[in-house]
Amino acid sequence: MPDTEEIIDTKWYVVQTLSNKEQAVKRYLERYLVKEEMDVYIKEVLMPTETITEVKNGKKTQKVRKFYPGYVFLHMRLYDDDGQILQNPWYFVNGVDGVIGFVGGNNPMPLKETEINRILSQVQEADGKETPKVTYEIGEEVKITDGPFLNLNGNIDEIDPDRGKLKVSVSIFGRFTPVELEYWQVERLSD
Repeated sequence: MPDTEEIIDTKWYVVQTLSNKEQAVKRYLERYLVKEEMDVYIKEVLMPTETITEVKNGKKTQKVRKFYPGYVFLHMRLYDDDGQILQNPWYFVNGVDGVIGFVGGNNPMPLKETEINRILSQVQEADGKETPKVTYEIGEEVKITDGPFLNLNGNIDEIDPDRGKLKVSVSIFGRFTPVELEYWQVERLSD
């Protein structure tokens, strides 16, 4: 059993995964940490996500979006006191189905304190919040892509994120008319 010093000396490392295998890798690592006695090396497995909401045809849907697709973060002890890679956690992580390897190859560098703090604060801010898939601002000019006002441009007057609706002023026969549209019925005009 490793001594207490080994358990304390942890840093954050990044592991690259196959596309869409991040969740499976995270689940596997968390499931087998204790069983394989890796919990003395690996303290936390992190896959930063946020909940994205979209309202389409009056129905609200939610999806989980990864902040860093293709990557999982491990708070772990990877090196011994002499700077050599510890074989047990190295082979355990690299042997997980879906893992490509540590970022940095055979010499992974831990994340800098500022980098991991930014990632952790990003996770904390997203926790419990729903983020709209697309965000608009009042006064922004948009092009209508669906419905009777197709291909007309207008300016956003009001935004209702709960219902996924926008009030857009559209010029019809020389007069500005407010039109209520759903988010998906408009697109941003290119800058």
